[in-house]
Amino acid sequence: MDLTMPGLNGLDATRQIRKTHPSCEILILTMHRSEQLVHEILSAGAIGYVLKSDAAEKIVDAIRHLLDHKPYFTSIASRVLLDSYLHPSHSAVPSAPRELTPREREVVQLIAEGNSSKEIADRLGISEKTTETHRANLMRKLNIHSVSEIVRYAIRNRMIEP
Repeated sequence: MDLTMPGLNGLDATRQIRKTHPSCEILILTMHRSEQLVHEILSAGAIGYVLKSDAAEKIVDAIRHLLDHKPYFTSIASRVLLDSYLHPSHSAVPSAPRELTPREREVVQLIAEGNSSKEIADRLGISEKTTETHRANLMRKLNIHSVSEIVRYAIRNRMIEP
């Protein structure tokens, strides 16, 4: 699973897949490396993490691990997890009282990709008014006041590629 797919980002796709197919093992392939991202990947239900820069040499081994229902993390992800376990007070993962719902994350991504409210509503199978409600809720939660700030938020949180 690539994290920055258009339409539905990899984390939300992982959550949906795990919800409907809990025995499915998911490997995340990404160019992003951060402690927060590793934790988000785990909480979404993926059991593997490979950086794109390591893919040529690690991808086959990672897939073999997942086929045996074993987790696989590149050394950088393992280091991040071990460090956050050994030093929880130094963890870079912020407590997120303003965490977005999966639907709000979808709406952020679709807005940041340039979709109109009507296009988002059609894509998600919801009304345009519901789309506007989601937009208003997420903007209030994040203290964001414009579409350009939504785009900036989506880029910073690796929901879309710059």
